Amino acid sequence: MQEQPIHWRGPGLTRVPFGLYADAATAQQEQQRIFRGATWNYLCLDAELPTAGSFRTTFVGNTPVVVVKDDDGEIYGFENRCAHRGALIALEKCGQAESFQCVYHAWSYNRQGDLTGVAFEKGVKGKGGMPETFCKEEHGPRKLRIADHCGLVFGSFSDDVPSIEEYLGEEICRRIERVLHKPVQVIGRFTQALPNNWKLYVENVKDSYHASLLHLFFTTFELNRLSQKGGVIVDDSGGHHVSFSMIDPAAADASYKEQGLRSDTDKYRLKDPSVLAGFQEFHDGVTLQILSVFPGFVLQQIQNCLAVRQVLPKGLDRTELNWTYLGYADDTPEQRTVRLKQLNLVGPAGFISMEDGAVGGFVQRGIAGAQDLEAVVEMGGDETGSSEGRATETSVRGFWKAYRTHMGT
Repeated sequence: MQEQPIHWRGPGLTRVPFGLYADAATAQQEQQRIFRGATWNYLCLDAELPTAGSFRTTFVGNTPVVVVKDDDGEIYGFENRCAHRGALIALEKCGQAESFQCVYHAWSYNRQGDLTGVAFEKGVKGKGGMPETFCKEEHGPRKLRIADHCGLVFGSFSDDVPSIEEYLGEEICRRIERVLHKPVQVIGRFTQALPNNWKLYVENVKDSYHASLLHLFFTTFELNRLSQKGGVIVDDSGGHHVSFSMIDPAAADASYKEQGLRSDTDKYRLKDPSVLAGFQEFHDGVTLQILSVFPGFVLQQIQNCLAVRQVLPKGLDRTELNWTYLGYADDTPEQRTVRLKQLNLVGPAGFISMEDGAVGGFVQRGIAGAQDLEAVVEMGGDETGSSEGRATETSVRGFWKAYRTHMGT
């Protein structure tokens, strides 16, 4: 095994080398060992492939892929790369296709990614063409294993990754099913460009410590305080997590004001408070649940705002964040209106998550001269287990536990 260019000081998880966010050799190994390794990567929603021939193009890490439903009702995935000269096979983000043909030299593929046609394979007027030894069955883009859990379509290039249910574990499966317990519809989508390494955003998602400190909106309108009831769930691998809380007016104590925190203020009011006027649909009292699956999937429930997020690396200091907003297929018009209003809470200009789009860039810029130094990830100790409190970085350490396992460091 090739020696890693960035070294950890010992087996612990509380000191994370800053070099991991800016090292080209590390990024290349991540593609091989994590994204194309023994992991399940989120691809799309089953609801986005409603009929035979429906397809979407997306990525597994930096590898372009096609996801398509065939006549047998099954979903197939394969590398979006022509076996001839490597051009993209499908150019559109989504569509309907009987088959696929590369625009470069017109090599053709069926919906399962098999090479079915080579233009002028026998030559023209007895001249040229492919040799008689050429066998189409021996050529084609790499295929993915496909798994569907609660309408979430995952793909893997690995034969070693366990079933999706085993990969997720019982508790994470249960928390996904809590939100995706009935058919959904896509009610909005967009792509957000982040000026930072992909790992910084995934850490941010797992960081329950920052939420009510960075996001002034959370504390001002009492949507999320560390003093509220809630907790953090981390699976045994460390890679998957759930952070949850419950709105509790009694939790609006003086703990934030006593520390002089910027997130505690009474200066701001909403001109239209109806954005927060939701309805109860989860009977466990949880008003906020953020769930992540290693390496780059997020499922959110913030009040009645439901969404999935896909985190894709696009360079050492660039990340693409794909948001897909959801409603249930049986929403009433009034419920759908609430969801559409609450979409304003998240996204690049969202009342809550606007800061998340910037703070990763602050870190990326701040560590530019500190590649040989380390971050301190010690809130809540040095463990990676679940926690009844959220003033902890246990799920961040969990991410690095899974990361080090896959990277072999």
